Amino acid sequence: MKRILIAAVAILTAQVAFAQSEAKSPEAARAAITKAEAAVQKAETKAAAKGKPVAFKVYLTEAKAYMDAYNAPKGNGWVGADRNQLQFLIKEKPSKSEMVELGGQQYQKDVYKACNYYYTTTGQLQMIEVTKPVFEDALDKALDAYAKAAKADVKGAKTKDIKAAIESISNNLVDEAYLQYTLGNSAVASAAFEKAAEAKNTAPLSQLDSSSVYNAAFTAWQAGNNERALDLFKKCYEIGYYYEDGEVYSKLNEVLGNLGRPEEGVAYLKEGFVKFPQSQSILINLINYYLTSGENPDELFALLDKAKANDPTNASLYYVEGNTHAKLGHEAEALAAYDKSLEVNPEYDFGHVGKGVFFYDKMIKIAEEANALDYSKWREYDQLMVKYYEAAEAAVEPFEAVYTNSKDENLKYNVAQYLRDIYFRLRNKDDKFTAGYEKYNEIVKAGKAE
Repeated sequence: MKRILIAAVAILTAQVAFAQSEAKSPEAARAAITKAEAAVQKAETKAAAKGKPVAFKVYLTEAKAYMDAYNAPKGNGWVGADRNQLQFLIKEKPSKSEMVELGGQQYQKDVYKACNYYYTTTGQLQMIEVTKPVFEDALDKALDAYAKAAKADVKGAKTKDIKAAIESISNNLVDEAYLQYTLGNSAVASAAFEKAAEAKNTAPLSQLDSSSVYNAAFTAWQAGNNERALDLFKKCYEIGYYYEDGEVYSKLNEVLGNLGRPEEGVAYLKEGFVKFPQSQSILINLINYYLTSGENPDELFALLDKAKANDPTNASLYYVEGNTHAKLGHEAEALAAYDKSLEVNPEYDFGHVGKGVFFYDKMIKIAEEANALDYSKWREYDQLMVKYYEAAEAAVEPFEAVYTNSKDENLKYNVAQYLRDIYFRLRNKDDKFTAGYEKYNEIVKAGKAE
């Protein structure tokens, strides 16, 4: 997801670069659970009668039985395994094999009795989807058993092992969540991410899994479950996990708006803007709010002034101020702010980028206005075209400064695309513009800056 917004790669658990031991059959797994549950019931009854605690080993046996049941339907494959290698290791042959697209990626899907294997185009097993689980809540049952074992292990003899087991359960739940997310089941993924966070917070492991809390919130938002998303994003806020560029503040604003509580949402935006003034999502949402609500946008600049007071040598804050003025249609103020960012840091590329984009957008807006005129208004058209060319030429200098001086190759290439378009529009005015177009056209076609 960013948006993934979710981390790009799932935490792969119980998946190692070598073959696993032979998995239990579903029948054997069920039998082991029946036996373990009976042993727990017997031990608890006996312990209650004698007023003594249950031996922790009884719970550990039950937990292992549930973990075996969880893994049984997966067969003997493991994430990272080579498909050709598994052909020799797995006795069961797939009933169906097909190419599928999930999340914009191509996978080869092999269908088995109890699970589906998804291979990358290079033949590596990427995901295992269980279609016929032995127990629907095997991981929940295993976690409960490990928690009981930890309480019964008063001397802490197995604390290290129990912690590792609980972490494995949490990681398995993360894998399940990523699988469901990839399959397009955002609501199911959200529940699994939340369970993963709860598992990791279970004693004696007792760790805060902020990324899973965020992912649970994000997938709930993606599924359109605003109430659930609000609760989970608030939890992120409470634990101080705001994600990249304070994305949590933007999401809180959005879900509160969807729930008909925009005033609460704007309060989060204002707070987030002070902490993350460079955040484009927070900035755009705030600007849109002031443009549509009729409130005085001066408050937005007051918030920005607070950020600048905290970090007066941060050139990016003046760049953000320029963008804000640009969005609000304040040309002189926008250009002054971009110039100020360069004054604070002459090597700050985005001061030039801001000016270039400002004039480029102005050029496009003038062109659209001119093209919308009736043919009879040719005088107005000619006047607009003068302004059009002025804006185009004004965009050249700052963009050329970036291309000449920047050390960021990706930024230079992006600027080259702007320059190619601008020079194309100016090519009939002067030979130098034609030369500029030819130069940047070749750069864009090459796919990289010189």
